[in-house]
Amino acid sequence: MQEKILITGAGGQLGSVLTLNLQEKFGINHVIATDLYPSVGLGGHFEILDATDFQKLESIIVKNSITQIYHLAAVLSASGEKTPVKTWDLNMKTLINVLEVSRIHGVQKVFFPSSIAVFGNNASKDHTSQDQFLLPSTIYGISKATGENWAHYYYNKYGLDVRSLRYPGVIGYESIPGGGTTDYAVDIFHKAIHNQPFECFLSASTQLPMIYMEDAIRATIELMDAPKQNITIRSSYNISGMSFSPNQLFLMIRKTYPKFTITYKPDFRQQIADTWPHSIDDSKASKDWGWIPKYDLESMTESMIKNLKLKHQHYT
Repeated sequence: MQEKILITGAGGQLGSVLTLNLQEKFGINHVIATDLYPSVGLGGHFEILDATDFQKLESIIVKNSITQIYHLAAVLSASGEKTPVKTWDLNMKTLINVLEVSRIHGVQKVFFPSSIAVFGNNASKDHTSQDQFLLPSTIYGISKATGENWAHYYYNKYGLDVRSLRYPGVIGYESIPGGGTTDYAVDIFHKAIHNQPFECFLSASTQLPMIYMEDAIRATIELMDAPKQNITIRSSYNISGMSFSPNQLFLMIRKTYPKFTITYKPDFRQQIADTWPHSIDDSKASKDWGWIPKYDLESMTESMIKNLKLKHQHYT
């Protein structure tokens, strides 16, 4: 059977890169990218979609005989705290629509991204376990934890093959930061290559789990490619790439840009970060479907600087 892929939120930080990778994997004519607004740089089949609109979502799925959905549309952590009720409504409504339309029309697989935001202050900060009790502190985290339960429910009740990853902070050169608490780790590179000082909204010692975009995309595709019988977690898998603090990242960047400077001015995002893990135990993902990250802090920094410089040269 020829796969037909639908992506919601395709214009976002993760979605824009995942779309290109899925186009390469399945063929550009077999991937339908959707978002609220047209996305620059996304070639192939693109449609405007508000995923809260069940009828429009359903019409795209039926018209294109969709077999897999990657549901990435969501309001992120820092942005979500400014409008909690709106964030809950959008994050929940879009997910329920995707699950329901998949159940009704026989979509084979659904990917739902969760987040380390599902963990709260109660969680062990170091090597946070897969089965840690979830007590999130943000509306984004609450919506993701609830989404994990919906995914588990639809698998158990209807046999819908929903798969999920709890992403740590995702770092990539492909797009600008999009409203997440870990986005300092993207913005800092943009400042460094433009010889600008960087003001960090987290404190110097705030250690958080992170993953390089290339690893995040690979983890997503490897999870979706894994044999169904290998998937033992139907809420969401812990995954991790590396953990570091703003100061550790700054010192690594300084190896290339010795005159680069940083100041620290923690804001409301510090309170969010303080409730999140320092590091993640992703041994279950390794055991079930062979997950191994390729990038550490040093190799990620080298790749970010190299690729951002190439992009900067291209646009100047």
